[in-house]
Amino acid sequence: MMIQPSIDELLKRTNGNRYVLCTLISKRAKEIESIRRLELSEQDKKPITLACEEVASGKVRPSAF
Repeated sequence: MMIQPSIDELLKRTNGNRYVLCTLISKRAKEIESIRRLELSEQDKKPITLACEEVASGKVRPSAF
């Protein structure tokens, strides 16, 4: 179960649009996973968790907002 960042906090980054949020996080998680394969490195956090944290912090934003 994901507790932080909260879904409400993430939705604020996409003006409440769940579709945009889902698409943004999934695309970023795929990018993170492909980078990990190239670097052959392992981290404790899963790519989806890292993508959510990046969206919550504002590092990754949807292009329309």
